[in-house]
Amino acid sequence: MATVTDITEAQLAYGTKVVAVEPGGVEVIPPQERHGRPVQLLWTWASPNFEFATVAVGILGVLAFGLTFGQAVAALVLGTALGSITLGILSTWGPRDGLAQMVLSRTAFGFLGNVLPAGLNSVTAGIGWFAVNSISGALALKALTGLPGELALIIVVAVQLVVAFFGHNLVHAFERYAFPVLAVIFVVAAVIVLSKANPAMPAFTEGEPPTLGGFLITAGAAFGYAAGWNPYSSDYTRYLPRDTRRLPVALFAGLGCSLSCCLLEIAGAAIVTAGGTEVAPSSFTDLLPVVVGKATLLAICLGAVAANVLNVYSGAMSFMALGLRVPMARARAIVAVGFGLIGLVLASFGLANAGEEYEAFLLVMAYWIAPWLGVVLTDRYLRRGADFGAIAQNKAHVNLAGPVAMVVGLVVSIPLFSNQTAFVGLVPRHVANAGDLTAAVGFVLAAAVYALMFRSARRAVVA
Repeated sequence: MATVTDITEAQLAYGTKVVAVEPGGVEVIPPQERHGRPVQLLWTWASPNFEFATVAVGILGVLAFGLTFGQAVAALVLGTALGSITLGILSTWGPRDGLAQMVLSRTAFGFLGNVLPAGLNSVTAGIGWFAVNSISGALALKALTGLPGELALIIVVAVQLVVAFFGHNLVHAFERYAFPVLAVIFVVAAVIVLSKANPAMPAFTEGEPPTLGGFLITAGAAFGYAAGWNPYSSDYTRYLPRDTRRLPVALFAGLGCSLSCCLLEIAGAAIVTAGGTEVAPSSFTDLLPVVVGKATLLAICLGAVAANVLNVYSGAMSFMALGLRVPMARARAIVAVGFGLIGLVLASFGLANAGEEYEAFLLVMAYWIAPWLGVVLTDRYLRRGADFGAIAQNKAHVNLAGPVAMVVGLVVSIPLFSNQTAFVGLVPRHVANAGDLTAAVGFVLAAAVYALMFRSARRAVVA
């Protein structure tokens, strides 16, 4: 069992309070503070996907990657399923040890080596994803109210930062109460869009990229979107009682993510077959009756907030998992606000060209998360039966196998297999149907290198 350290009276008084600033950072959650049920993960992982960024993944599958509706649906479901399964698996790690995901990552990377994945996640989550979702929320609020884009952005960001500042309990409560509103509006909107779709429409582009290549890129983008939540997984299960059954945790987390993503991504693919020609909220709402369209704009704005409270909160958790000493009683909350303000500045530059780099961003997410997954999942299997919590909290723990394996996965897979606007790797340049296999290759390679190094180290110790 994980060692409980640095437990303060404030932590013990936090309990189930909703409107109270979470006092802790990435310390282990003591048994007295454990609360909640696995079912809460259904809305925790569904609500943040009820947003336009999810719809945009499906739009890209047909509009940018040249797939038919049926081909896009198959690719989207495949990529989403893979990312959701791993989300479910990682979520089961939180109740046992009461630790955040990027703290548990230390078992595979060592205390100092964990700076690599934790640093990447703090930037891509707390700043990158925050900016992407803030832009879509601001554009929706602007279209709904007529407010200037900059003012709409400030309003959206302010709401996000307030929820993330308060922390774990308010985040869960916000997702819970947003869930029925978002689900009803987006289900109605998706049904209307699907009723107007033309599934028999030929591929939007003439063979560019080829069908298999487009399929693989679309699947990679859908995986990048769903797997983008993976480094957060245990952040939202570490308060659950230690004896919580793992199967319900995995099922509710995985289903919450997969069902919401598949619904809106498929609707996104349908938008293009119904006449949509750009990655913008208007492509979605223009197909809807006026009342439903306005409600959908409101839901897009609310969904962006639901997504970004997780991004800011977990971005801050990852930053604190770097092991830096931040001598403030509300360090996690302060860090969350800091990330949000940086994301606000970044998002302000993207208001005029929202969506142009979205494809590249999704694929980049998959590029680093896949080898990280390969390492942490392999480590968990090879260490089965170990006290993961104790290892993760040991500042003297060193494991070079993790960072080496992840770096090998990155430096081999990206130059060879990357296929996006910023850079096309060696294989796609010569084999158009290769699509983008970076994530798959990175995962397998990192897992293999880690397993070899881990076993070699054990044999050396035994000898």
